[in-house]
Amino acid sequence: MDHPVTAVYDANVLYPAPLRDLFIRLAHAGLVRARWTEAIHDEWARNVLADNTALSPDRLARTRSLMNEAVRDCLVTGYEDLIESLSLPDPDDRHVLAAAIRADAEVIVTFNLKDFPAAVLAAFNVEAQHPDDFLVSLFEAATGPVCAAVKRQREGLRNPPKTAEELLATLESQGLVQAVARRREFVELL
Repeated sequence: MDHPVTAVYDANVLYPAPLRDLFIRLAHAGLVRARWTEAIHDEWARNVLADNTALSPDRLARTRSLMNEAVRDCLVTGYEDLIESLSLPDPDDRHVLAAAIRADAEVIVTFNLKDFPAAVLAAFNVEAQHPDDFLVSLFEAATGPVCAAVKRQREGLRNPPKTAEELLATLESQGLVQAVARRREFVELL
């Protein structure tokens, strides 16, 4: 890999804790120049709180803070003026594209590919990628460092701890089917 890809992580990638942890670790390892906005933070945190009423807003505020500290230069600002000029199937997603444009990102990592049509994004030299496809391309470009990031994720799991196979099963259940299939052959490294 000659330079890390600049990617805006959509809220739906940051919502599930296992994916959030992995994608932050990939950025922390220098494999991705991860970017997001306070609006993206607000969206995933609001949905986590709505689905997990036992969680405290303070705990998620701490998570946001730790994410921002873990990934250098992650917050995109000054994109708001672009939002109104953009057209997407879901107008509520325009802030994500605006952030990608302002951040000079190559990729928006999202589960909602239909909301980010390739023809619209191409005008801004941005591509939407499913997290699974994004991870597969990272894995192909930097197998060792990606395995190391997954290993660090597994080693960080304490409550409860997980084996490499259990972590892979969790990631697979989150939609990372191809990436997990590729990683299984390297399970001893995890």
